[in-house]
Amino acid sequence: MPKIEVNEQVFYTLAARPGGWKNRDEFEAILTCAKAELDEDSDKSLPEQERTLKIELNDTNRPDLWGTAGCARQLKIYNSGKIPEYSFFSRQGSDKKTTRKVKVEASVKQVRPYIAGFIAKGKTITDPMLRDMIQTQEKLAWNFGRKRRAISMGLYRIALIKWPIIYKGADPDSVSFIPLQTDQPFGPLTLREILRQHPKGREYAFILEKEPVHPLLTDSQGFILSYPPIINSNDLGAVEVGDSEIFVELTGTDMHTLTLAASIVACDFADNGFTIEPVEMEYEYDTLFGRNPVFPRYFQEPIFCSLSRVEKFLGEKLNADECVQALMRMGVKAEKTTDMERGTEVMSEGVRAYPPEYRNDFLHAADIIEDIMIGRSLGSFKSQRPSDATIGRLLPITLFSRQVKEALIGLGYQEMIYNYLGSRKDLVEKMRGDGGRIIRIFNPMTENYEYVRDSVIASLMASESVSGRSVYPHKIFETGKIAYLDDNENYRSSTCQYAGFLHAGTDSNFNTAAAELQTLFYYLSREYKVEESSDPRFIPGRAAAIIYKGKSIGVFGELHPETLENWGVTVPCTACEIDLDALIL
Repeated sequence: MPKIEVNEQVFYTLAARPGGWKNRDEFEAILTCAKAELDEDSDKSLPEQERTLKIELNDTNRPDLWGTAGCARQLKIYNSGKIPEYSFFSRQGSDKKTTRKVKVEASVKQVRPYIAGFIAKGKTITDPMLRDMIQTQEKLAWNFGRKRRAISMGLYRIALIKWPIIYKGADPDSVSFIPLQTDQPFGPLTLREILRQHPKGREYAFILEKEPVHPLLTDSQGFILSYPPIINSNDLGAVEVGDSEIFVELTGTDMHTLTLAASIVACDFADNGFTIEPVEMEYEYDTLFGRNPVFPRYFQEPIFCSLSRVEKFLGEKLNADECVQALMRMGVKAEKTTDMERGTEVMSEGVRAYPPEYRNDFLHAADIIEDIMIGRSLGSFKSQRPSDATIGRLLPITLFSRQVKEALIGLGYQEMIYNYLGSRKDLVEKMRGDGGRIIRIFNPMTENYEYVRDSVIASLMASESVSGRSVYPHKIFETGKIAYLDDNENYRSSTCQYAGFLHAGTDSNFNTAAAELQTLFYYLSREYKVEESSDPRFIPGRAAAIIYKGKSIGVFGELHPETLENWGVTVPCTACEIDLDALIL
C-alpha cells in the first residue's frame, strides 16, 4: 500500500488543526476516515518545522490521499462537514476562459497522445512544499501512473516560458538538449542518448525505446521544457524554492486517468493557497472531451443509491438526511431523491451523490454506502450477534483439489502458490500468446499486476526462471483460479479452478508427461482421451489436448524452445494444466 511522508507542521495546518490532536490515539482514530494509519510518529526531539509523520494508506482507489494536502483535506472535511469549493474547474459545455494554450500536434498521437495542465501562482514555494510536490508527483506517476507509462508530471517556471506551448512528436536521434542535472553533469544529449546515459533515462527507457517518434514539450520559440515522461530540461524545467508562478503539466495514454490526476494536483495546490488558472489544450485530433478541452476539468458522473440497499448493506435503516450528512463528512455532495440504481428498472427513495473533483472511485452504489458508513463512523453502529446458526463445510471443488494435490505430491511434485494477477509480458508475450482472451484490469496501480492470469503454466514458469542453480530435476505444481473472457457468460468472463504441473530436467519429455498424467487420472478414477494440440506454448507434434466427456479440459506436452528462451530457462520442460471444474462434473 502507498506510504507518504508529511511535514507535521504543514499537515496539521492544512487539516485545520495547527496544534495537532491531543494524543496519538485520537490522531490514529481520525485517520481511519482516510483509510489510513500512522506508520511512524514524528521525532519530538526535532524542531516543529522539521518533524515528519509517516502515514500508510490502505486504499489504492483513492490516489487523492497520496499527498500531504489530499490526506489533510479528508481529515479537515470529516471534522467540519464543510466541502471546499474549487471554482476553477471547467465542465462540459461551460469551459473556463483562458489565454494560455498548449498546441498538441498530430505527430504525438501514436506515442503519448494526451496532455493536461494548469497554472498555479500567488504563493511562494517553500522547501517542505517543494518536497511534498515531488513526493506527490512520484506517487501519482509510479503507482497510479504505472511507472510513468500511463501518467507523468512536470513543473515549470512560467517566467521562462513563451506561450503557446507545443506538444509534439520528435525524431529521437535529431533533437538534443541538456537534461535536468543529477550528481553527474551532462552536456546536450539526444533523446536516444538520454535513454542510454541519463539515470532517469535508463530507468524509464522501457516506455519509449521501441518507439520511432518520441514526445517533446517546447515553448513557442522552440526551447525545450521536457522530454515526457523521462526528464525535464535543465533550463526551463527546474522549479526551485522561492518560485511563485508555475506551469503544471501531465501527459499520458488514458484521458480519464490523466484528467483525474490533473484534478488531484490542482486541488492540492489550491489547498496550499495557490490561485489556479486554467489552460486550454488545442488538439489536432479528437479526444473524449473534444479538440479544445480546458483543464482542470470536472468529468465525473453522479451516482444514485437506494435507501433499501443502504439498509441491506449496513444492517441499519438510515433516512436520506442521515445519508446526505454522512456523505458530506467524506467530502461528497449529495441530495435526497427518487431514482433507479444502475442496472435496475425500479424507482426507489435514496440519495444521489456527486463525486468531488479529485475522486473517481464511485463505480457502484456499494461505493456510496462505504462512504456513508465511514462518514457516520464505524463506532456508531450497534454490535449484533448473528441470528442464524450455520454449519461450515468445504466445497466439493475444494475437496477435489485436495485430492489432486495429494496425488501430485505422491508423484514427487512440490506445491507452489502464486498471485492471480500479472503483467502482459509474463502472461502473454513470454508464453507466445496473442492475448485474445486475457482480462485486463481497468485501472491497475502497476503494470506488474495489470492482467488476470488465464493459465497456471506462466506462474510455474516464473518460478522455474529463477531456479537455474537448483539441482535438477524440478517438479512443481499449483491448484488455483484462472479467469478468461467468455461471451457466453453473463459477465463475459469465466473463472475456473485449474491444476497445473511442470517438470524441468534432461529427462523431461512428452512420454514422461503422458505417464504422469495417466497416473494422476488413475488416482482420480477418471477416464480421458487425447488429441493433437496446436497450442503455441508447446512444440508442434509434442503437445496433446486432454479430452474428458467429449470436451477439451486441458493440455500437456513439451514447452516450445522459444517459450523457454523467453523465460531464460536452459533445460527441457514439460507442462500440463487441467480444468478441475470440468473434471469434477
